[in-house]
Formats: sequence, structure tokens, C-alpha cells
Amino acid sequence: MKVIDLRSDTVTHPTKSMLDAMASAELGDEGFADDPTVNLLQEKVADMMGKEAALFMPSGTMANLSAILTHCERGDEIILGDLSHIYVYEYGAASSLGGIIYKPLANADNGTLDMNSVYEATKKLSARFPNTALVCLENTHNRCSGAVLPQEYVRSVSDVSHNNGTAVHLDGARIFNAAIAQNLPPKELVSTVDSAMFCFSKGLSCPVGSILLGTKDFIAKAKVMRNTLGGGMRQVGILAAAALVALEEMIDRLSEDHHNARLLSDGLRNLEHVRVQSDVIETNIVIFEIPERDTQELLSLFGDRGLMVSNPYGDKIRMVTHYGISEQDIYDALSVVKSVVESN
Repeated sequence: MKVIDLRSDTVTHPTKSMLDAMASAELGDEGFADDPTVNLLQEKVADMMGKEAALFMPSGTMANLSAILTHCERGDEIILGDLSHIYVYEYGAASSLGGIIYKPLANADNGTLDMNSVYEATKKLSARFPNTALVCLENTHNRCSGAVLPQEYVRSVSDVSHNNGTAVHLDGARIFNAAIAQNLPPKELVSTVDSAMFCFSKGLSCPVGSILLGTKDFIAKAKVMRNTLGGGMRQVGILAAAALVALEEMIDRLSEDHHNARLLSDGLRNLEHVRVQSDVIETNIVIFEIPERDTQELLSLFGDRGLMVSNPYGDKIRMVTHYGISEQDIYDALSVVKSVVESN
């Protein structure tokens, strides 16, 4: 039985070009900063994103945490969305490991935070209050159906935060999806923030890795944080080689994933009893529910028919399109959902 895996874009496998590059990568010891392949990757990413420096990371979670720990002192406060990946899925690590206070604001359906709330949250009132050191944004927004933050909004948040003496970090795990969706150069999407990270192991199909961006001074401090967290590696050029291939070959094709996600969303809307979370699908994430049906039972029924999906929270079901999914797979997935819905 053919399996259609729509659980996440993290299930992607490296391409043949990546595997070939990994097998022939020139290596050194990243601990001594002499792995030429990872050094090349960091220089290339910093240049293409318009930042002074970049640092390869084992994961996006570690990249975000290293950034937060670099921006903040113990007892500082960070502002972030109540549906953000950092707040919901990253283990409360900034609090447990860094003594940092989370102050969540409500995410709108499009992933944004209310500008007045951002202003009030970053305004320095008195020494009685914790220092608000950082605002964290997420683009694209995972739990908001892959919503893309408008660049003018990101600029406004940055302006308000900076005017109040607060830095801005962008969790850009899927930043290239946002760039493709808006037809903007990726560097523009990070131009107003102080730090940003993106993942290689999602839509770009690499086996491992994320990267953190910022000033040279910030990245030097973040490297200490990364290594403190156990993220220092040795012959990491094997992984960096795949990332270099991804930057050349995997970005433009993300539009195919967006097309397939819209096709999937349109098909789901045509099925009775299925409710799609977002009216507009901008990138590669579709979230839906089937009210009055047990979600875990639905996942089991889908799985029995070769369709793998995820249940990120509540009764929601998530499907994520990626390099391993064709247009025909979308039609086949819709057939599975239809058969399960009609079997009730």
C-alpha cells in the first residue's frame, strides 16, 4: 500500500544532489572553526539574508533558544504569540534554563499580534516591572495555517519595539515559504529584525540543521549559548553540504508545495462535515477538523488507508505539503478523507 505522509515537511528526505554533496564534502573541525563547508554555508547565508553573520545549528528549537538567551538576562521578559512555536512547542526552555519570563499576547488568525498590545507590552513603565528585552515573531505561522506575516507589519513591530528599547527575533523556520508566497527576496523579510533563524530540514528537505542570523557580536555570543546547550559539532560539513545544495535547488520549487496545499484545501472544503481552519492558504499548511468525530479514531482510519497526518492540538488535523508529495498524492489523500467521512 502506498503511504502518503502529510504529517510535516520535516519528513522529507535529502535529494540525490544532497547525498552526493554530503559524500564528497570537504571537512574540518567546527569546534576549531576550520570546517570549510560550514564556514562557506554561514558566509553564504549571511550574505543572501543581508546580515553580518550566521551560525549553523542542530535544530530550530536550539536556534530560537540560543537567540533568546543571547538577547536576555535572567529575569527579563519576552513578548510572543500565544500560538507561537516558541511558546507552545519549545518546552518552556527559556524559562526553565534561562530564568526568562514569557508574556504571551493573542495571535490573530493571520499570525499577527495586535500593534497596540505590542506597544503597551514593550513600553518601559517602572523598575517594578521586568525588563522587556525581546519580541518574538513567527513567519510563516505554523498554528495559523502557515500564514505569512505582511512585511509592513514586521517593520511596524520592529519600529515600535526598537523605539521602546526592545529587540526583535524572528522565528523564520519556513521563511522561504513566506518569501515565495510574497514574491519578495528573503533578505527583505529579515531586514528590520535583530536576529532571525530558519530551518533547512523542513521544506528545503535537508536531513538536519537550522541557522541563526544576526550581527557579528550577537552571533559570537550565541555560539557560546549554542555550545553551552550541547550544540557544538565537529565534522558538520557533511550537513552543511546538503544545506548549500538546498539553497541552490530547493527554494523556488516551494511554490509547488503551495499549489498542492491550495488544491488540498479546496478539496477538503467540498467535503461534507469538514471544516478548514483558514479561508486562505498562503503556503504549505492546511489545518481542518471534522466535528463530532473522534480525532484519534480519524487518524487511525486515515492511517489504515495509507494517509499519515498529524494532530497538533485539540481536535485539529494538520496536513503539510512538501517535496515528497505530488499533485496526484493530493487527489489520493482527498479520496481517503472522503471515504472516511462517508463511512460514518
